[in-house]
Amino acid sequence: MSRHQFPAPYRRLRELTRARVAQDTTGSSLATNELLAFQHDWAKARDAVHYAVDFPALASDMRDAGFDTVHLHSTAGDRPEYLRRPDLGRRLSEASLEALPPYRDSRPDICLVVADGLSGIAVVRHAATLLQAFRERAREQQWTLSPVILAEQGRVALGDPIGEALGARLTAMIIGERPGMTAADSLGIYLTYAPRPGRTDAERNCISNVRPDGQPLEAAAGTMAYLIGRALSLQLTGVALKDQGRLIDSGPS
Repeated sequence: MSRHQFPAPYRRLRELTRARVAQDTTGSSLATNELLAFQHDWAKARDAVHYAVDFPALASDMRDAGFDTVHLHSTAGDRPEYLRRPDLGRRLSEASLEALPPYRDSRPDICLVVADGLSGIAVVRHAATLLQAFRERAREQQWTLSPVILAEQGRVALGDPIGEALGARLTAMIIGERPGMTAADSLGIYLTYAPRPGRTDAERNCISNVRPDGQPLEAAAGTMAYLIGRALSLQLTGVALKDQGRLIDSGPS
């Protein structure tokens, strides 16, 4: 069945979403164009997972955006080990622990961590722009920020020991999300109040699908600032902290 033969509501859905609805078929099989599109998206998702971030280049981009940076590494030695052993991505390497003393007890309001996660492509494309947009809002609130901690082969929980070491009130972990078949370059933002090892996912707030074709970067920065403001006021994050349906504007006020 070709696309124009589907009922109008299905054709309308095709215009509203990149999800695979109202696909062309030939007999009982997908049409060639649909199969090739599927294979293309599958390849992009696979490449995003295996993508190796050039951290010196990322640090240069961050400096160009006006941020100081610190490069740390998890205990995962390389990308294959990182993918096989999620637990290693949650702990800091010995060399990174030794690099932290100059920053210990700096006590920023917010510890900013950027980790490659499962989509290094997302971090390279969007992290600096997101942080620039957030910094404007942080200045309005007079929040102090840490240097941007660039965490190689990092998982979400890696932000907990980093934030604890810096004495931060809250850690904001910006990380490449697991890619889907329609989104290979999506960022996730994880907020954890009073970070320390052992925090659970129930004690975090997540802002997901941050990318130009998902939740725009400016809007995500607004949501991030709103939730951080609530978190610092209530002294908590996680399931007890809700957006409460507040509308977040897409730019600085």
